Amino acid sequence: MKCRFCKSSLTNIFLDLGMSPMANSFLKSTELDTKEPHYPLCSYVCSNCFLVQLDEFEKPQEIFSNYAYFSSFSTTWIDHVEEFVNQSINQFKIDKEKHVIEIASNDGYLLQHFKKKDIPVLGIEPAKNIASDAESKGIPTINKFFGVDIAQELVQNGQKADFLIAFNVMPHVPNLNDFVNGLKMILNNDGILIIQFSAYLLKLIELNEFDMIYHEHFSYFSLGTLKKILAKSKLKIFDVEELSIHGGSLRLYIIHEKNNSYQKSMRVDQLLEKEKQFGLLETSTYDKFAKNIQNVKQDICNFFAEARKENKKIVCYGAPAKGNTLLNFCGIGKDFIEYTVDKNPHKQELFLPGTHIPIYSPEKVLSTKPDYLLILPWNLKDEIIDQMSFIRDWNGKFVVLMPKIEIIN
Repeated sequence: MKCRFCKSSLTNIFLDLGMSPMANSFLKSTELDTKEPHYPLCSYVCSNCFLVQLDEFEKPQEIFSNYAYFSSFSTTWIDHVEEFVNQSINQFKIDKEKHVIEIASNDGYLLQHFKKKDIPVLGIEPAKNIASDAESKGIPTINKFFGVDIAQELVQNGQKADFLIAFNVMPHVPNLNDFVNGLKMILNNDGILIIQFSAYLLKLIELNEFDMIYHEHFSYFSLGTLKKILAKSKLKIFDVEELSIHGGSLRLYIIHEKNNSYQKSMRVDQLLEKEKQFGLLETSTYDKFAKNIQNVKQDICNFFAEARKENKKIVCYGAPAKGNTLLNFCGIGKDFIEYTVDKNPHKQELFLPGTHIPIYSPEKVLSTKPDYLLILPWNLKDEIIDQMSFIRDWNGKFVVLMPKIEIIN
């Protein structure tokens, strides 16, 4: 295996989570008796550029052409992007004369806020079912995978971006150089590119967030590595923000190399120095991570063993990819968890990959009155605790396992 950015040979294992199914490959009841594909979930760190990455076992076309993740089902996320849109409009003077393009635009969750202000928008979304949903909301959407080929088509059709957005898509891209070259091509010379992603490498290591690692995430980035990737395509970072959303995210503000309209913020060099001090330029930092995760796994298994000893009834909230990584790696299945619930109707009546735990509507919790409601999308715990507060009527408690085990009354 070669590094997908710098092509160096990969020999340093970052974390080996064993064999695991694709984290978003939910099963229908008719598929439960058929052999379910499992793949090595082993991540490597490049000793040259320090990109953490997984091998590509399934093509993005197989993973993302029909997808169950709809961004609009999280009010936390919707509030976050609405604030981002309003802030961007004010900061960068985005008006009806500007053109906004979003890569991996999902169901129009973000672009709808620009559209409300009559700002021209275009979404590019590979999942056919989700792109159709966006179109039904009046968000013009191209149903294709983004790269240089699509960028060339857009340029030929005069569809360049004054404001280009790529939220939570960079980790999902196996061909990084093609993707970033495409971004550069469709960004106007004086345009701004915003890249935001979760599973920011420093936070992932610091908080032992091993559940952020799954096959659909091909890469895990530090600011230092992304700076190199962007520079290769003649793009430069002029500002950066660390965000708490989704367990620790990074937002980058990027322009063409020759665009001198924006002065580089002190935050860029400050974060690069923070990464250096943390040890992201030393392979020993990456070596320690795997040992830490074995301790985390033991703590999680101990929690379930203790709960069983006390005859506690456990059900889950959510069917996120991170939850499937955690359950499969820790060997937690239907012998410990009766079911999970999710307010996304596209996941209801399906089964979690690997564990085959059934997914129901949140109302199911009322009829079974569990002792513990385990929140798998722990990054949204405040929203979920508020939504499911009724479990306190029977003294039910909330549980999160990451980044540390908490029982919440």
